[in-house]
Amino acid sequence: QIQLVESGGGLVTPGGSLRLSCAASGSIVSSGTMGWYRQAPGRQRELVATITSGGNTNYADSVKGRFTISRDNAKNTVYLQMNSLSPMDTAVYYCNYAFYYWGKGTLVTVSS
Repeated sequence: QIQLVESGGGLVTPGGSLRLSCAASGSIVSSGTMGWYRQAPGRQRELVATITSGGNTNYADSVKGRFTISRDNAKNTVYLQMNSLSPMDTAVYYCNYAFYYWGKGTLVTVSS
C-alpha cells in the first residue's frame, strides 16, 4: 500500500514562494513517476508537474518557468518549488504516484 502525505501549503502574498513536499511510503516508490496536481474551487483537477524516477520532468504551460519539481529517491520524497505565485495558483495541491495513488492534498492560497 502506497501512502502519500503532502506538506508545505499555506497563505502567501502574490509574488511570493512556497515549497511543497510529499513524503511517500510503501514498496518500490522510488521507481515510479511522481507528480503534483491541483484543483481550484469550481474547477477540475489539473496537472501541475511530473517527474520520472530518472528525473525527466513535465510541466503545465501555466507554471513553466515558475515552478520546479524535484525528487529525492532515497527519501521517497517529491518537492514542488513554487515561485512568483499569483492568485490564479490558489488551489488544493495533490501529490500523485504512478498516476494512481493520491495524497489528501495541501491548500495553497495566494492573496494579499
